[in-house]
Amino acid sequence: MFDPETTEQSDLREGRSPWHSDGVASPFRPLAQNISCDVLIVGAGISGALMAEHLTALGHDVVLIDREEPGRGSTVASTAMLLWEIDRRLGFLTDRIGFERAANIYRYSYRSVAGLAALVQEQAIACDFTLRPSLYLAAEEVGARALMDELALRHRAELPGAFLGHADLLGTFGITREGALLSPGSAEADPLRLAHGLLTRALSRGARLFHDEAVRYESLGRRAGVTLASGHSIEAGAVVLATGYVLPDIVRSDLHDIGASWALATPAQAPAALWRERALIWEASEDYLYARTTADGRIVIGGEDEDGMTDAPERAAKGPAKAAALLGKLATLRPQAEIAADMVWSGVFGRTSDGLPLIGEVPGHPRLFAAYGYGGNGITFSYMASRIIARLIAGHREPWYEDVALDRAAP
Repeated sequence: MFDPETTEQSDLREGRSPWHSDGVASPFRPLAQNISCDVLIVGAGISGALMAEHLTALGHDVVLIDREEPGRGSTVASTAMLLWEIDRRLGFLTDRIGFERAANIYRYSYRSVAGLAALVQEQAIACDFTLRPSLYLAAEEVGARALMDELALRHRAELPGAFLGHADLLGTFGITREGALLSPGSAEADPLRLAHGLLTRALSRGARLFHDEAVRYESLGRRAGVTLASGHSIEAGAVVLATGYVLPDIVRSDLHDIGASWALATPAQAPAALWRERALIWEASEDYLYARTTADGRIVIGGEDEDGMTDAPERAAKGPAKAAALLGKLATLRPQAEIAADMVWSGVFGRTSDGLPLIGEVPGHPRLFAAYGYGGNGITFSYMASRIIARLIAGHREPWYEDVALDRAAP
């Protein structure tokens, strides 16, 4: 157990977010001896938690390790906007890999949010999970005409959504932009409670959790071995790397880089200050502004992304200026809101140049699997990864997995 109110700095995140949890009722200590299991998951954040819940439900003997308290890395820095829309538009992906392949990935992303919603309901995980529409705003790079073209492609892919022109957007949401796409099927949650709820389900099925760090990986024929910082080792039928933006040396991709993002949470707002349907808001630009509400009526707004910035003190030094910039954008977006920051935080995330995740087998390392490069679709792609990797472990492969493979070529 840990104190969720503690403000900490780590490589992954800095500051304090509004997410709270009673933790995971499991001892969290280094491994005391060498052990074996069916699947070892390296990382006990939301990606590892989704993986552990699914694999234990399938009957696997699962072990998780993490160098930090579960969920206290990049998960607690997430704004948990569970969008099925991908950072790169369907039109962008169509130009690079063709419409059918791009549409297939978009549809799978849409089903991933629906699958996560069903899982949360089935397992009765208390995490403020709520289905929300998304509002994708026109920006300087992408105007109303481009949004209508994007919507036409989505409809061709049998994906939902509608275009709002300037007048409709202003009248319905009070937002002054050239236009927007309004789409159902996204969601929001408290990411820390979601991760801990999933871990609790996995632990109840026999999963084991240890405070340790992997320092060396090796393939052992039909199995894999991992040496830990404690000096002990774990032998597993498969190893899954779910370590946030931190790619081990054995994982390489020309598509992957690292960015930092800042976010803040306002005080609880008067109901009239919150927009219709409390939609998830984001912009049609590369480094986009994003906003959502919380169960207790706060507005969470984020953006101001920068490349790199893995040093927590450096991000902390930029925090006041980033918060001021975000508050200025909130005042433009929602002037009737209380424009104040109650909490400010930052986090580091991995992203790819094509907007698609890196999921699958680690090239040249049999029985090692990885999930990285989620960008703004963190939890949605985490769910997707848990299903893909479970099937790969079982020996099943679908042709479209090549479109998210770790060694796919740059477009």
